[in-house]
Amino acid sequence: MPKTKFENVIFTAIMATIMVYGMIVYNVALATKTVEGATFLAAFHELPIMAPIAFVLELFVVGKMARYLAFKVMKPTDRKEFITYAMSICICCIMCPVMSLIATFLFKEPSFGTWIKTWALNFPMAICYQMFYCGPLVRLIFRCIFRRNK
Repeated sequence: MPKTKFENVIFTAIMATIMVYGMIVYNVALATKTVEGATFLAAFHELPIMAPIAFVLELFVVGKMARYLAFKVMKPTDRKEFITYAMSICICCIMCPVMSLIATFLFKEPSFGTWIKTWALNFPMAICYQMFYCGPLVRLIFRCIFRRNK
């Protein structure tokens, strides 16, 4: 996927924005107990706050940690798809509790119990959304932007 620092910044920006927006929609739906047009609009209120936080965390901290953890299990000679999946899972395992903590402090009644509940509700959705929807969509968008000759 990204081969240069510039490409990595673009990829991370797209991924953070789409992933954060989807998770905000999910959390708004949980809070309102409904999914309607207003749910998708309400998510845009938190996006300018949460997307830059996710971008900075991913680019400077979580990406490096996830790469380290993924290559504890994977080898560079393994299939690229499996390395991508391992990286995605490691990123979710780190980002979900951290972003849940930040969201708890910014948008909820901050407490340890609220954070754990938020994390527990978000984690299954984050993994599924990343693996089946967001990840493939962002990789498709990235390939369309940075076409490479084979």
